[in-house]
Amino acid sequence: MPDEASVIINMESMIKSLISSNDRLREEMDLAKGMLDSILDNDPTYKEHSDLAKEAAKVKSQTKREILKQPQAGELANKVQSLRSQIKENKASMSDYLREYQRMSGVNEIEGEDGEIREIVFTAKLISKSFR
Repeated sequence: MPDEASVIINMESMIKSLISSNDRLREEMDLAKGMLDSILDNDPTYKEHSDLAKEAAKVKSQTKREILKQPQAGELANKVQSLRSQIKENKASMSDYLREYQRMSGVNEIEGEDGEIREIVFTAKLISKSFR
């Protein structure tokens, strides 16, 4: 049975390999996307439809701005934004509470007030600490 240190070293190696693989795949994807964008931009029918879609989006945005000037619509838009913000804050708090609950209890499930059992799941991701 491998000791913990060698398992950690192997995991670190796999993580580094995946980082390199993702970097290569991103570069390949960016190149392919650039080529595809070039093909699309050079197609007259696509360019015409794209321009029409952009114009329609502008008209839609302007119409939305005008409607949001109405008191009832503006109040509702503010309420939606406020509720969205509260939900985001609640999710952040719940994440902290769940992490601590799982650590202290050793349990990976919790039953909600509605009786539904939910599994506690944590996700991890890497972000670059240095500027490129």
